[in-house]
Amino acid sequence: MIQGNGTTVTEFILLGFAVGPEVQYFLFLVFLLIYITSLVGNVGMILLIKCDARLHTPMYFFLQHLAFADICYTSAITPKMLVNFLVSDKSISFSGCVIQLYLYGTFATIECYLLAAMAVDRYVAICTPLHYPIVMSQRTCIQLVTSCYVMGSLNAAIHAGFTFTLSFCNSNTINHFFCDGPPILALSCSNIDLNVMLFIIFVGFNLISTLLVVFFSYVYILAAILRMPSTERRHKAFSTCGSHLTAVTILYGTLSYMYLQPSSSESQENDKVASVFYGIIIPMLNPLIYSLRNKEVKEAVRALVKHSS
Repeated sequence: MIQGNGTTVTEFILLGFAVGPEVQYFLFLVFLLIYITSLVGNVGMILLIKCDARLHTPMYFFLQHLAFADICYTSAITPKMLVNFLVSDKSISFSGCVIQLYLYGTFATIECYLLAAMAVDRYVAICTPLHYPIVMSQRTCIQLVTSCYVMGSLNAAIHAGFTFTLSFCNSNTINHFFCDGPPILALSCSNIDLNVMLFIIFVGFNLISTLLVVFFSYVYILAAILRMPSTERRHKAFSTCGSHLTAVTILYGTLSYMYLQPSSSESQENDKVASVFYGIIIPMLNPLIYSLRNKEVKEAVRALVKHSS
């Protein structure tokens, strides 16, 4: 449908990865295995926490929601990507693109805020252990998690709303394997200055605020650990933070690589690789990190295996 000098876009084409058919089939198998592993790991983590009474603590309450967020945001992009490896028609409807961008933005933002909430939980547990049950009450935990979901939904709604009210008249081919904000903005023939400003403000606020919460929490945690007289207590305190710190380092390291490099055609290809790691591989790694590096989770798994056998 032609309207003036532009075109009403009813669908987008996802360019994906510039590789041959043989490589496409290979990538399909690799990413299918990663996706299945991610689903099994995160669903297993949720069920394990629900079934084992020893894991009914604030830290594992947040971890349960982290696993749910991982499932949701990798499921927002991976199934469509897998289908596009096998078919020649790589189109996605306009409404499908809106939904994909919204869901991905929502749960990716929720992930950042949940990691910040988990850092606060570790700070209270280590720095004020006597007040921990009072400060991190069930009501407080629910309020923190609810705030994470509200921030994620609000952030994604603003981005999706402002992005898809633009006019698209140059092309409908998105140079990415899913509907991400910057590649969609590149297609618009409207003035995108407001969109770019909102993107910088909201993404910058979400990343910097959550990273600062994590940073200052661990500054106080480190100071508290160094004051502990017992080596055993210091080791136990470090071990309770190790999994969370590993997950934070991987996530924010990837995000920094994505958003701090200058924009270019080469950076667009690098963004695809970083998005694969951020949106597909990290959701698979998180349950592995929290299960392999966490003594309580390993004990719960052993107890579950022993009980089932």
